[in-house]
Amino acid sequence: MIRYIIRRLLISIPILLVGTFLSFVLVASLGDPLSELRAKPGVTEADVQALAQSLGVDKPILVRYWDWLTSFVQGDWGTSVALGQARADVYTVVTDALWVTAQLVIFAQLLALVLGVAVGVLAAVRQYSIFDYTATSLAFLAFSMPVFCVAIILKSYGIQFNNLLTSMGADRWLTTAGPPTGGFSGGFGEVIFKYSGTFLLPTLSLMLISFAAYSRFQRASMLETLHSDYVRTARAKGLSQGRVIFRHAFRNALIPVVTLAALNVGQVFTGAIMTEQVFGWNGMGSVLVSAVRQYDPNMLMGWLVVVAISVVVFNLVADVLYAYLDPRIRLG
Repeated sequence: MIRYIIRRLLISIPILLVGTFLSFVLVASLGDPLSELRAKPGVTEADVQALAQSLGVDKPILVRYWDWLTSFVQGDWGTSVALGQARADVYTVVTDALWVTAQLVIFAQLLALVLGVAVGVLAAVRQYSIFDYTATSLAFLAFSMPVFCVAIILKSYGIQFNNLLTSMGADRWLTTAGPPTGGFSGGFGEVIFKYSGTFLLPTLSLMLISFAAYSRFQRASMLETLHSDYVRTARAKGLSQGRVIFRHAFRNALIPVVTLAALNVGQVFTGAIMTEQVFGWNGMGSVLVSAVRQYDPNMLMGWLVVVAISVVVFNLVADVLYAYLDPRIRLG
């Protein structure tokens, strides 16, 4: 297993290099970060060239990429070059935003995986039952709705629910405009009240579509596994239904869902962008929108590299889980 993990890690390095190079070329080709400065009255070409030289944007693309890469691996992600903005450190901005987004994404995906796998297995075991038809209908309904629509609907109902609580003399519970700036303070019950109210709606927004995908994939994979020869053999030997399902069928049926969860990382970040905009969270979505609007190449590269590393890391985790679920993979 250790050799298998090391081999997968070594394969990930060139993938990241190619991904960062393509991202760098794409970002560099979007435009000139100093175009707005050139249009300002009183700014001479000498001023522009001096700033371009200090930022390194006057060099050839390969030289610029090498300078960026060597600085990046040493922990220097550069500074923001957005006109009129403070020269913010990219590493600090992106990592702070990543922590905000991670709080939403990790809990939402764990919840989606647990519920999706459980519902998928139960729907497969009770095929064509009322539960199966209900789960299928709800999954297709979630599939048909974009994540920003789900977020807007949940926010609207959250506001109405808060108004109802206020009319009854109770405190507002659901937060619809970002997490509290002062953090979660107070007693244990007060912290739980604030924390649950802050995370409930955006977490549900990110969770629902992933849950629908995981439940459908788990159901289809479980049905295929339940009709396989080795499961029929296990039943013919007189094993109980629970032992057949959880000891023999469930493990193999998880492999497609693990694949989907690993490939779903990029989509989750996309959904987080929209969800954060709806609920007013200053996470990775806000960083991307601001960097694109102001064309801040260093900030864009920081965002893209974090997402690329996340995708590679989760695919590496998926490869390791494959090897655990099916030892033939690591021996191949």
